[in-house]
Amino acid sequence: MSDIQPQPVDLLIEARWVVPVEPHGVVLEDHAVAVQGDRIVALLPIASARAAYAPRETVCLPEHALIPGLVNAHTHNPMTLLRGLADDLPLMVWLQQHIWPAEAKVIGPEFVRDGVELAVAEMLRGGTTCANENYFFPDAIGATYRKLGFRAVVGLPVIEFPTAWAKSQDEYFERASAVHDSFLGDALVSTAFAPHAPYTVSDESFERIRMLADQLDIPVHLHLHETAHEVEDEKQKSGLRPFQRLQKLGLVNDRLIAVHMTQLTDGEIAACAEAGVSVVHCPESNLKLASGFCPAEKLRKAGVNLAIGTDGCASNNDLDMFGELRTAALLAKAVAQDAAAFDAASALHAATLGSAKAMGLDAKIGSIEAGKQADLAAVRLSDLETQPLYHVASQLAYATGRHQVSDVWIAGRRKLAARELVDMDIDAILARTRAWRERIASH
Repeated sequence: MSDIQPQPVDLLIEARWVVPVEPHGVVLEDHAVAVQGDRIVALLPIASARAAYAPRETVCLPEHALIPGLVNAHTHNPMTLLRGLADDLPLMVWLQQHIWPAEAKVIGPEFVRDGVELAVAEMLRGGTTCANENYFFPDAIGATYRKLGFRAVVGLPVIEFPTAWAKSQDEYFERASAVHDSFLGDALVSTAFAPHAPYTVSDESFERIRMLADQLDIPVHLHLHETAHEVEDEKQKSGLRPFQRLQKLGLVNDRLIAVHMTQLTDGEIAACAEAGVSVVHCPESNLKLASGFCPAEKLRKAGVNLAIGTDGCASNNDLDMFGELRTAALLAKAVAQDAAAFDAASALHAATLGSAKAMGLDAKIGSIEAGKQADLAAVRLSDLETQPLYHVASQLAYATGRHQVSDVWIAGRRKLAARELVDMDIDAILARTRAWRERIASH
């Protein structure tokens, strides 16, 4: 008999399958994840785990795949309260004639708080554990994520016209600095600069952002090459494509999170790969607004880090990352005219580790590895809709619905238990949401 005593741990999750994402494409059968505090201690076969660890809690998932929590690399989550407000319109009409006027009437800390809370409830029920946020009142956004125990990178907005958040260029930067400082060292909430887009941000602001992003060591998260119209407009104004303008300003580097990127030359793809730019593919928003098609497979083959985001609920209309990664994979095949393009494992990678890398969080989250944060989602694969099961990764990418997510943990804390949200009052969230609907619809 061995004298070695089992090591105490807080949690042991035993699953029929574990999809660690790293190594790429691997699916482990009958494995367990040991968690102590907020971290993964080990990933090993169930029998070995039972011998090695004495858990305070054991969760058995005999019909489930355990995956890293999904990472939504581009959101405007307060806009969840505008879901379905102005559908079936092109981008600029949708934005300038409907969304911006509606926001102007209601935007403020309370709108932001309630929208984020509704979004967090939806994301947790879909297996998402982290969001890359891009909206006004980032102080209220970050405080809400922190209160709810949800992981987020909160954007520090910069735009060239006055808003309810800031009235001048200097005020945008002063407030950005204050918000950044308020979340320094926070376990779950960090920051990125979020200049809206090249067509709404000046060269001077971009130069300040480049300097400050370097000093503060944070990413720069912006919409880029979303439509052909945007590219043509910039060429008329400056003689440059927006990407070229950002290159000239020194912003094309490994801090850049470039969202949408539907209009790209082969040279721009190569430049992204060389500079370490991350591209966030938001296929459903791009399809709905008829913005164009991101060449995801070309980017992947060139070695560009690909992430996946839902965009905001006003243009998607959901925060369903399983739906998004499925659409991303299918659309990539059509665009590349190659059925083998952007396979299931690549789609899962983009929605987890690829998104985490874009946000500068890949050392912490995005894969199931010892030493990383215990951000995990359990997906029940025994449902009629996912049977028979031949290949776990394919089933997750092409057949799984978010209703099959049963359990979610963030930093080792359970946030969804057997489909029930932990520490969130759904009735109260729905009541506040309905009140906002009445207020917005009455304008």
